Amino acid sequence: MTTNFRLNRVLLDTIEGPVRYAFPTDLTILSGPTGVGKTTLLEAIKFGFGGDGMLAPVITESVTDVSVDVTIGRARYLLVRSTDANKRGSVRVTDLRIQERLPDHSVNLDHVPSLNSLLMSALGFPDNMRAAARTGGSTNAGTRISFADIFSFMYIAQSEINRDIARSQDTYLESKRKAVFELLFRLTDAEILSLRSKANRLHGQVAAAQKETETVRSFLHTTNTTGKEEALDAYGDATNDQIAAEAQLRVLRAAINPVTDRETQVMRDLLTDTERRLADARAAVTTLTRQRRDLTSERSRVEADLARLQRMRDAGARIANIEFITCPRCVQSLASRPVPEGSCRVCLQNDPVTTGPDDDQYEQHQLTDQLREMDEQLDALDSQLDAVNEAVDERETLIKHLTLEIETRTSERVTPRLQAYTDASNKLAEARARQRELETILRQWDRVDDLAASEKRLSAERDRVRADLAQRETNLNKRRQSILDDLNTEFARAMRSIGVPSIETATIHPTNYLPLLNGRPFSKASKGGGIITATQIAYWTSILYMVVSRGDTNFPSFLLIDSPRMALNAATDISTALYQRLANTAAALPGKLQFIVADNQLPSTARREFSEIDFDYDHPTVSTIHHPGPSAVRTMHDNEAM
Repeated sequence: MTTNFRLNRVLLDTIEGPVRYAFPTDLTILSGPTGVGKTTLLEAIKFGFGGDGMLAPVITESVTDVSVDVTIGRARYLLVRSTDANKRGSVRVTDLRIQERLPDHSVNLDHVPSLNSLLMSALGFPDNMRAAARTGGSTNAGTRISFADIFSFMYIAQSEINRDIARSQDTYLESKRKAVFELLFRLTDAEILSLRSKANRLHGQVAAAQKETETVRSFLHTTNTTGKEEALDAYGDATNDQIAAEAQLRVLRAAINPVTDRETQVMRDLLTDTERRLADARAAVTTLTRQRRDLTSERSRVEADLARLQRMRDAGARIANIEFITCPRCVQSLASRPVPEGSCRVCLQNDPVTTGPDDDQYEQHQLTDQLREMDEQLDALDSQLDAVNEAVDERETLIKHLTLEIETRTSERVTPRLQAYTDASNKLAEARARQRELETILRQWDRVDDLAASEKRLSAERDRVRADLAQRETNLNKRRQSILDDLNTEFARAMRSIGVPSIETATIHPTNYLPLLNGRPFSKASKGGGIITATQIAYWTSILYMVVSRGDTNFPSFLLIDSPRMALNAATDISTALYQRLANTAAALPGKLQFIVADNQLPSTARREFSEIDFDYDHPTVSTIHHPGPSAVRTMHDNEAM
């Protein structure tokens, strides 16, 4: 059955108090001159549903929260969204059926919980559907279908009413608009949309696999890479060469191992022992050289001490022969002062006199003895160094002799086999290198085979999905034709009842679901103005009347219309017919539809078969905030144009 969708009331919390509007009837008209805030209220409703409403300054500056009380199917929610830039990202949700506050829902589609998921679920749709392009060559899985896309089928904005239908002129939205239309009329479903997205993704993967396969094949061709069969044959030959070389090496190892005799072995043992003793002798040379260097350094130090002592004695002897006639400190004469015998002329203390060369010579004797001992040690070290150096020379000579003798004894018996061993080793290395090279080539061909198999698998999966998709769409052809027949009948009747001039035939296009006027697209039949506006009203009322009459669609039974008379100022008859069409549609199906229409002024001839809320500059839509008057008004439409 058609999805029940009803806007029960709207609450604007302003800085001066709340403003409430209830919509209990099937048709409600918001009437008033330009600038009193009718579009402001409708855009606030869109904002309350989580959309990007075009908020007027009075909303952003004076309204704190926008609350929307809405019934969708069996659910009824109160949605409260702040206008504050830092808080508008989340919506406070209350389930009015059970009177329970739910967690705050984000307006971001990817956040959890999201308002989009809540509203889509209430409409009976999953929140992860995508509208994929229908062209066979498309690889795009499609953009996500959200509640905002469905709401575009329920809200005719002032900026579009006289020029476009459901943003059909935005070509990048074409696939999504048609997908939403079919979804609401049950001409498609979530499974079909998923299959279409999957088919496009698989087509992209097939194209990528084909491109990669062709790239690898082209690379192998341009680099003159060996073919797969030829590479397999060459790999088998290289394997056989490897097996033969390994067998030959085993035979040569067995033949070389016993090639030795007792005398050669003794010479090898002697060579090993000589090399060890040569190493010991060289280590002894190093040790003795270091000891001699240290002893020489110490001897130089003792010689320096002995020379210092000799200089001290010489200086004392020289000073002792000096007879002072003046005091070296105060420079007074010492010649006339009596000096006791045996006393110093200067200090008058006892004057010691050295009487022999052996006095106070102990330190000199000690240093001289040390020098003599060091010389003896140096002589001994030199003797040892000579002996060790001689031993080193002898052992080096012996090693050379033994090495030459061993080489002479073994060259005639071992060298030919070693050459054969070397040749076999080279053949083995070449075989293994060739194998590695061929393995790389074969891996490239295996990659080609894997890519071809993947391409084949993906192509088969894509074809299966496309066949399943085609079958499902074929199953809906009968319903599609029935829907289109009903739409064409009702749309033609609506256009006749409105009396749009110069329009002789009015139908619905079978694939893009847009109006055809006189066999031409509506956008080419008129460049705007009253004809487009009248077509809009006829189109949407026909859809709502038809879906409610049939009762087998998912189309929400709600329509929000902004300023249908904007382009019909002089066309009183058409304006009257438009409102009569709205009133007749609502009256024909009481309680099943809801129209909310904002307009500047109602036609004087229109019958008042609806609820009407009148606004003026003294009583604007945001009535708690003082209106600046008509001279200070800049409409939202003007702001957008700037």
